[in-house]
Amino acid sequence: MSQTTTTRPDIASRFERLLGSQTVASDSPTLERYAVDGVFPNLVLMPENAEQIAAALRMANEGDQPIVPFGGGTRQHLGRTPENAGIVLSTERIKKIEAYDPGDLTISVQAGASVVQLRNLCSDYHQLLPIEAPAGSTVGGSLAAAASGPLRGGFGGLRDFCIGISFVSGDGASGRGGGRVVKNVAGYDLMKLMIGSFGTLGIISSANFKLFPSPRQTLTCLCQFESLAQAFRFRDWLLNSPLLPISAEIISPEAAEYFDDAEPRNPDEWAPERGIERLQRPWQMAVRFSGSDRALTRCRREVSSWTAREMMGPTEVAFWNLLVEFETRVINRHRNAMIFHLEVPIAESADALEWARTAAGEYNFVSAVVGRASVGSFVVAFLPLAIDPPSVMQFAGAASDLRSRLSRDCSAVVVRCPREAKQHFDIWGSTPTDTQLMQKIKRALDPKGILNRGRFLIG
Repeated sequence: MSQTTTTRPDIASRFERLLGSQTVASDSPTLERYAVDGVFPNLVLMPENAEQIAAALRMANEGDQPIVPFGGGTRQHLGRTPENAGIVLSTERIKKIEAYDPGDLTISVQAGASVVQLRNLCSDYHQLLPIEAPAGSTVGGSLAAAASGPLRGGFGGLRDFCIGISFVSGDGASGRGGGRVVKNVAGYDLMKLMIGSFGTLGIISSANFKLFPSPRQTLTCLCQFESLAQAFRFRDWLLNSPLLPISAEIISPEAAEYFDDAEPRNPDEWAPERGIERLQRPWQMAVRFSGSDRALTRCRREVSSWTAREMMGPTEVAFWNLLVEFETRVINRHRNAMIFHLEVPIAESADALEWARTAAGEYNFVSAVVGRASVGSFVVAFLPLAIDPPSVMQFAGAASDLRSRLSRDCSAVVVRCPREAKQHFDIWGSTPTDTQLMQKIKRALDPKGILNRGRFLIG
């Protein structure tokens, strides 16, 4: 006797009975909109509260149906390509501002809220939520991916100003088989684990943040240097000075033109035999200061010998928005680019970026770098030189070459590369020493492994 399988209409009707027809979609346009790294899901759920998320996870556990949490979709390229996207659970209907107390500098917001809209709301009260993310990003997605931008150098990462998280885990309370609502978790334990878990431990439903007073005015000095070594000597001087910049962003010569209005040149123009000196592009560091007129005057004076350009007002805002969108701008221009998120000890920053340039050249790529010079966090794009797409082994070889040059304290995660290349190497890189502990936590919170199955380091 042949074994019967549950069809997509059967799955959809079961979830409709549980959650209501308005929360379930299986039409082709919706499935295409919620594709996960190019793979269409079987079904899209759009619950309206944490309790509905919990109910959906319980049913998914019963049927061993994989669940992919989905916010704004701006980071669904992260991780391994799923064999089956299963059921996408979207937070698009969970987007309310639950509580905002400007006097207390705190805000509570549901996971599907737009980062841009939230920042705009805070700015109306002259307050700042220092999450910088691509257009369309949600709060829950940013937390799950531990996203950070240029302001990380001045305000810390998400773990520093997120003060509480509510989520729905994949496990069950009292043997219910999945979907336990964990409300307003504060402190280090579970909250810190959820940040950067990529949706493998639970689905974030809301979060609380500490806010900061908005800088009354800011000044950006775009400093130029003849070499990478000179740029990092400036960085070291800056960190030991009393100037206290809120951002210090390194920009490599190859990355600089992604902030111009003109279309970037074809990467064949960067061919190693031609030499990048021909392009006469310096290394740059964008340093952003905040404070009173007197304080900014002092900052301007102290870095004047390196400054090639100053920016304030709308021009400055537009420049930093381009920095945040660097990864997107690269992919829009070079669909076969490979992009790393590189995390290194501050003292190893210069060496790591030189090794990235060397590894890229060995495999017919050119490296373009933007990143947080003051914390050792960089976006490194490997741009292919050849007109034809690189072979999958070129991607694998270049990633392996870069990682082999880095110390054990560094990580180089591939966040973007062509789908066909992902199956030929580990995009996550070296295995951390605490894998067993990570697996125990995964089994405790998602014992059946339904959340983002197979996509992430311990998924």
